[in-house]
Amino acid sequence: MINRYSDMTLKDKLIKEKLPKHIAIIMDGNGRWAKQKGGTRIFGHKNGVKAVKDTVEAVAELQIPFLTLYAFSTENWRRPKTEVNALMSLLVSSLSDETETLIKNNIRLLAIGNIKSLPVKVQDELNEVIEITKNNNGLTLILALSYSARWEIIEAVKNISKDVKNGVMNIEEIDSEKFSSYLTTSDIPNPELLIRTSGEYRISNFLLWQIAYTELYFTNKLWPDIRREDIYNALIDYQKRERRFGKISEQLK
Repeated sequence: MINRYSDMTLKDKLIKEKLPKHIAIIMDGNGRWAKQKGGTRIFGHKNGVKAVKDTVEAVAELQIPFLTLYAFSTENWRRPKTEVNALMSLLVSSLSDETETLIKNNIRLLAIGNIKSLPVKVQDELNEVIEITKNNNGLTLILALSYSARWEIIEAVKNISKDVKNGVMNIEEIDSEKFSSYLTTSDIPNPELLIRTSGEYRISNFLLWQIAYTELYFTNKLWPDIRREDIYNALIDYQKRERRFGKISEQLK
């Protein structure tokens, strides 16, 4: 008897109706990948761009509406100045090089984080691509840049406090939904799947409020080695899970 399932590709095994609407990824392992290859950390970051391209293409082809990539955390500013400068330069060149591809593939670019802390050149390039792609209605690609979940939550608390003090809202109005509206992700659905590469098992200050009920997937692969098949594997694993949101299995049925 022929086993047709064994001849299916990983992509074929995905159930379209059970795909998440939002995937978030902690892209980790560029430095270790470069060290294994005998190169500099910048060499690793440059090769990490290839993984970004393949991942974005895969998610866009699956018609998943949102993809958030943790590109640069507030803690990353503590790295050697030469590495930070090279990362900023790489970010500018990548945005410039990929603008046509984003337009061609109907991808809208957004950014979350303390964007004002980025170099002016990066801000200008970022804002330009965001403006150019704002009317695209395919995949929304969100770059988390100079981002910290704790920073985001503290900023939300500050802004809520100001509005309460100025009489814009009453303290009794504050609930989860109201609080979420003050976050940088207010117009973005919470991720249903969070992928972290490189074998590390931590969240690293990423979307702490938003991932309360997110499914977590960890892989030992370093980020530059990630390709679309790895994204498919993560999605297949996700689709095997039962998402209960505090309920029991019988209630879902």
